[in-house]
Amino acid sequence: MKSQSLLSAAVAALGLVTGLTNVTYGDEGMWLFNNPPRKLLKEKHNFDATEKWLEHVQKSSVRFNSGGSGSFVSADGLVMTNHHVGADCLQKLGDQEHNYYRDGFHAKSRDEEKRCVDLELNVLMSIEDVTERINAAVKPDLNAEQAFAARRKIMAEIEKESLDKTGLRSDVVTLYQGGQYHLYRFKKYTDVRVVFAPDQQAAFYGGDPDNFEYPRYDLDVCFFRVYENGKPAQIEHYLTWSQNGATDGELVFVSGHPGRTDRLDTLAELQYLRDTGFPYLLERLYRMEVMLSAYSGRSDENARQAKELLFSVQNSRKAREGGLAGLLDPALLARKDADEKALRSAVAGRADLKDALSAWDRIAGAEKTRAENIRKFTMLEGARGGAAGFASTYFTIARTLVRAAEERPKPNGDRLCEFRDSNRESLELELFSEEPIYDGFEQARLASALTFLANQLGYNSELVQKVLAGKSPEERAAELIKGTRLKDIAVRKALVEGGSKATAASSDSMIALARLVDPEARAVRKIMETDVDEVKRQAYAQIARAKYAVEGASTYPDATFTLRLAFGAVKGYEENGQQIPFETNFAGLYLRAKQHHNRPPFDLPPRWVERKDKLDLNTPFNFVCTADIIGGNSGSPVINRNAEVVGLIFDGNIQSLVLDFIYTDKQARAVAVHSQGIVEAIRKVYDAATLADELTGKGRASP
Repeated sequence: MKSQSLLSAAVAALGLVTGLTNVTYGDEGMWLFNNPPRKLLKEKHNFDATEKWLEHVQKSSVRFNSGGSGSFVSADGLVMTNHHVGADCLQKLGDQEHNYYRDGFHAKSRDEEKRCVDLELNVLMSIEDVTERINAAVKPDLNAEQAFAARRKIMAEIEKESLDKTGLRSDVVTLYQGGQYHLYRFKKYTDVRVVFAPDQQAAFYGGDPDNFEYPRYDLDVCFFRVYENGKPAQIEHYLTWSQNGATDGELVFVSGHPGRTDRLDTLAELQYLRDTGFPYLLERLYRMEVMLSAYSGRSDENARQAKELLFSVQNSRKAREGGLAGLLDPALLARKDADEKALRSAVAGRADLKDALSAWDRIAGAEKTRAENIRKFTMLEGARGGAAGFASTYFTIARTLVRAAEERPKPNGDRLCEFRDSNRESLELELFSEEPIYDGFEQARLASALTFLANQLGYNSELVQKVLAGKSPEERAAELIKGTRLKDIAVRKALVEGGSKATAASSDSMIALARLVDPEARAVRKIMETDVDEVKRQAYAQIARAKYAVEGASTYPDATFTLRLAFGAVKGYEENGQQIPFETNFAGLYLRAKQHHNRPPFDLPPRWVERKDKLDLNTPFNFVCTADIIGGNSGSPVINRNAEVVGLIFDGNIQSLVLDFIYTDKQARAVAVHSQGIVEAIRKVYDAATLADELTGKGRASP
């Protein structure tokens, strides 16, 4: 693959250090807002990152709790993000008569703005370092299980104190894999209404063939508005619109919420990802993609129901293919191996760092435990209730109800993290969501998941036999879907109010299934939390301290889906002997459609054909820059020195997939929609002049 050959060249030529280090390359960095690279920006770009500028950008930035980034772009609570970030809301608002995800949405007045059923937006208000308090509560003589319990308790205590004191969502964030802990306080918005979205074909023009490629021609944009007390929120910090947009060679910044990177991982952890983690994830994604494609092919309505999930799976599959290609490149692991040997040798010569000598071996042991348990963990537990063996919205709801009944009577510090008091409002927003649930789609997903469960754990395993109850996966899925009443929100609320007695007595098929699976799911979760995560957390903290002692002050930590600042230059690149320009324009879009005979996925939406003569075809459409981004940055604003919007991040090119593990600006680029292209399209293609005026400061949306 392209990314594999690129990685060899990048690592060999640049001599990149991929471990925890104070050395950065070029415009590398996903920087903390409370530890920005002021010196680097001043020396390299003659830019002063003042406290006032940083606060303004921080409080103008928005996190989509469903995954993704955004920003305030007007005083009346207007939020800009990507179409594919807003897709979850668009999908849930749709029905057989209204396919907003496919066809788009435009509220011509505020009365027409539609409220999302369960969307939460977060704005970071403050950061507090709580590392000393957490480390003081976790005594060095505790074993992994005791340390995990102590850490969970003190984190819950800190979050609860902060919530009670400020009323803000309060999350303790782990940085440097356990080297530091920061308390992040967020203002929450849960009355979020969609204002505008283009048709999906315009937002994802070129489809899967063009995904992670460049040049691109995508209007991947979506606008929402946040409300408070039934009225548009009045926002102090928002980003104004640049008149000219991004220009070649210009310094730009990206403020967003990158999800996860693995640049600080040890060699053993990267080997786990190469040999087990990524291949297993790809196995699941391939299976899901086939199932969703087959279901979608049966009818237009099926396709509508599955479209957003299918897009997400296809996007993840292509990204992980690129990531695995990078991990299979021997140059990257050779560089990591050399870095580790050098640091371990330095640590061995320091009596004050002797506690770190075994850290690498302990991480290797934890990765071995992880590999032994990852299939069972994924099947029974997974992330955020999404157990791969029971893929159904009904099961996720049932598990939450069963666990809430058991967890809430416990002291706050002893609960599973998602049931802490600090997370209660967010959890209930999802639990009581009015999201439409389609039984046919749920049955197809669950039948496929149960088949995968039997395949992974063995048909004759005791748990699989209990789950299938003497039936085939298809028959059992049909029985389970037919036997649940959890579509009714009143039923869910009654079970919450009734507590453990209500869930224990319930004959609902999904509640019964969640009760059946829970003991083994909790057991494997405990292994992953204590014997893997906690062991690694302590070991990485020791490595971090040793690294600081040997090499000096640290740089940015790995991404954690919390707010970061990246920067870079608007800049094209060379590929296969050809110079790739930094921007595309509308003329290029029409040329690309012509070259492909206007056939899917390169067909132009009808309104784009009809409005061609109204457009200035020289208007910039998409552009690239060297800013350091990763998944989760989707929807991040691209801003100039004056904190004006010049673009909107929506992707990276294929070469950027190595950024999970290293940074390079040789060819890797962040891809964005140009601010001029956004305004030109919404004015002249979608007749959304009022929205364009609000963006550019010429007016506000009509009341």
